[in-house]
Amino acid sequence: MPLMGSLYIGSSGLQTSQNALNTTAHNLSNVDTTGYTRQQVQQSNRAYVTLSTDPKSISNKQTGLGVTYSRVKQVRDYFLDKTYRKESGRSMFYEVSTEVMEEVESQLGELNGEAFQTTMTDFWTAIQELSKDPSSSVTQGLIVQRANEFVQRAGAVYDGLSSYQNNLNTQIKQNVDKINKYGNQLLTLNDQIRAIESGGIEHANDLRDARNQILDELAELTNMTFSEDRYGSVSVQIEGVDFVKDGTCYEIALKTDEATGFYTPFWPQDATYTVRADGTRDYNIDGAEVFDLSVEISSDLNTDIGGLKAMLLARGDHRANYTDLAEGKYDSVSQSVVMNIQGEFDQMIHNVVTKVNDILAKAAGVQTGDLELADGTKLENARYCTVDPDGYMRMEDGSPIQLFTKVTTDGYEKVSVKEADGSLKDYWVMKKEDPESPESLYTIGNLQVNPALTKEPSKLGFRLADGSEDKETADALKAAFTEEAYTLNPNVQKKTTFVDYYTDLVSQVSNSGYVFRSIYENQVSTVEATQSAREQVIGVSTDEELSNMIKFQNAYNASSRYINVISEMLEHILSTLGV
Repeated sequence: MPLMGSLYIGSSGLQTSQNALNTTAHNLSNVDTTGYTRQQVQQSNRAYVTLSTDPKSISNKQTGLGVTYSRVKQVRDYFLDKTYRKESGRSMFYEVSTEVMEEVESQLGELNGEAFQTTMTDFWTAIQELSKDPSSSVTQGLIVQRANEFVQRAGAVYDGLSSYQNNLNTQIKQNVDKINKYGNQLLTLNDQIRAIESGGIEHANDLRDARNQILDELAELTNMTFSEDRYGSVSVQIEGVDFVKDGTCYEIALKTDEATGFYTPFWPQDATYTVRADGTRDYNIDGAEVFDLSVEISSDLNTDIGGLKAMLLARGDHRANYTDLAEGKYDSVSQSVVMNIQGEFDQMIHNVVTKVNDILAKAAGVQTGDLELADGTKLENARYCTVDPDGYMRMEDGSPIQLFTKVTTDGYEKVSVKEADGSLKDYWVMKKEDPESPESLYTIGNLQVNPALTKEPSKLGFRLADGSEDKETADALKAAFTEEAYTLNPNVQKKTTFVDYYTDLVSQVSNSGYVFRSIYENQVSTVEATQSAREQVIGVSTDEELSNMIKFQNAYNASSRYINVISEMLEHILSTLGV
């Protein structure tokens, strides 16, 4: 090969070694950059110059033109990426669930520095004191005072749980906005990567790093899958539905519940809608929800992946009360941590309130039976008493005294009843609770202590018609708090008392929190192990890069010396020939 042509070999070595050194320096400068994937240099031969061909020879006579810097590739493992993203999503699901349980424990355990259990104990103590001296104005005043504290602090706990639902609701919107932002960023990166790599010369490694980082963060929020086409564009599916595909981001929309303000993520392309008078769309999202929250949460089914789903499950779809614990309805709230606790807590308050009122109603002469009203209306299985104030626990108008009343409606209404002889007589009939009519329920948000008793606790009286103390009613109130007749929910078999109900409720939350914490800690170990394996592939090793730097530096120096030698030879030849 001519000496002048030999310079190509040296110059190619210089150029390739310099590019390889730049790549090594790029790796070292990004050793602590989150999401960075180490880049690996690949070198290959330049085209050969064929000097002659000889069919009889093993090979043709050829001379090379040096080395070329063929490409810089990212070192990644698709299967490790897929495993890491799946496990990090599951880890985030249980991290959110653990945080929710801890917040609920905080709401139940403390109320302005005082546990609600103290309020329950104080009310129970007041009942015990009343049983010792029922007719005392002091004990009667104490029980009304403790009842007021009981209602107020119960309302504060329930409001705290409701506020936390609102907090979760805000986080849900923020995360949906973040997911949509990530989707649009992926579209932009797809376009940039295709533009750079379409020529088949360059590789957009740094842009691919940015895209992979987005996929990692997206995987923490949702159960997502991804794939890359031959043009370098990534497609993403969330919960099995296309999110980013073919140059389009199918953004997740939010349906706002008018009653609660709760957001429900849904796919607009799968929902039907009508157009309002103002031009906006009213979506019917049945079947278009992003998450099917009715499916059992299970690792085997891969339904426990994504922090956003965990937030939706924890928040629930409404503010629960004791009616949600009824047979046939409990499954709709059982998977929601906050709704489950709201229902169980409200059930405790409801049971206490109605039991106390029932005992007082019995003392006031309330009985159960069928009545025919003056207008011919028949009331079956009604609870009633006569208006005549022949009982001791009556208001001035003759209605039975209630320690607890509803804010929105009275507990009793006066009706005219047709007697057997055809005459009419006034009765007090207890209004029935109707789950379809929230204002009729003895529930936390609709509860107060009887205002008449707040002003004048002595109206309780606790005296019989003959003037003696009514120990029987006071003892019945005391016995009601120690009767094992209540369960936390339909799935719990253990019977408990009013005194122990709240303790059992807190223990249930603590046990559930311990389970979530254990799963989360195990999942963290799994994610760390997967990430460690992934880092061994994509991570930058300073020792390896420094070794490469020495290798490429020596190659650069060798190419430089080679050029010097060729230069000296040319100079010697020219000087010898006297040119």
